[in-house]
Amino acid sequence: MRAMILCAGLSTRLGTLGAERPKPMLPVCGIPILAYGIANLVAHGITEIVVNTHHRREVIEGEIGDGARWGAHVRYLHEDVILGTGGGLKHALPLLDPDGTDEPFLSCNGKLIFDLDVARLVAAYRAAGDVLGMMVVQHVGAADAKAWGAVNVQRDARGPHVVDVLGEGEHMFCGVHVTRPSVMARLPDGEADSIRQGYLPWMRAGGRVAAYEHSGGYFAEHSTPERYLASNRALLSGEVVLRHPPGRLAGVDPTARIHPTARIVEPVRIGAGAVIGRDAVIGPNTVVGDGARVDVSLRDTVVWGGAVVTSPPASPIVQREHA
Repeated sequence: MRAMILCAGLSTRLGTLGAERPKPMLPVCGIPILAYGIANLVAHGITEIVVNTHHRREVIEGEIGDGARWGAHVRYLHEDVILGTGGGLKHALPLLDPDGTDEPFLSCNGKLIFDLDVARLVAAYRAAGDVLGMMVVQHVGAADAKAWGAVNVQRDARGPHVVDVLGEGEHMFCGVHVTRPSVMARLPDGEADSIRQGYLPWMRAGGRVAAYEHSGGYFAEHSTPERYLASNRALLSGEVVLRHPPGRLAGVDPTARIHPTARIVEPVRIGAGAVIGRDAVIGPNTVVGDGARVDVSLRDTVVWGGAVVTSPPASPIVQREHA
């Protein structure tokens, strides 16, 4: 099976964070969000991965490269004009189905860190039989579902299935689904929505879209600075343990230089080549990215790689030099 990770958004809700880096490239515990998705797919045997790009493509391609460090083979498709979820998938069909065999593929949103058991999802899709696709949903209650975009899921003899994606319900769509190339090929050319222009008309005509009900396991979406910080803290502290992390999420890299008078208060993640100056107290709940330099005390802070911090920052997220 192949997979596509959708990374062609504009990241506007993140303000200056999104202007500098695409949302899937925000560093969580010093590692890009996109790498978490790649590592989880590879752990479940999916190594052929397509990534679409738009905003700051050079950041994605430069830092992820061919994906070999995680055991993947990553190929890129750039969108000069954003094509949406459906349009992006249709545009990628030559890479997702190069032999024309119409084998199902998995697609997921690049802004997620999602500890999803992909093997169970694929097994559930195959067991569901002749269905248009399978959406991954999570039961969150009516109020929270409405805030995220409610999905109405019902059960019958064949199992859970989606009956509406625009109405009432107690489930939310988790940004991951399995489908076939022949399904995405039905969408109009150009910008298209895989749910509203693909699944919804099919369901209203009496077709079936299966649902895989996710429960347990970590799910984090990073569209706001608050969610981004919360994800860093949850993974750094060990409150959440991922089954297939893309690298070391806590601790001090052996190449980091810590001044003898500095003090480290765990949990922290201090990256490769980082420098911690005289008398600085770092932590708890603090990430210092690769190559960053910090000369002041910090707690509950995320410092991006290469940043220089020589005075107390006004924000808990430090992107560049702060003097």
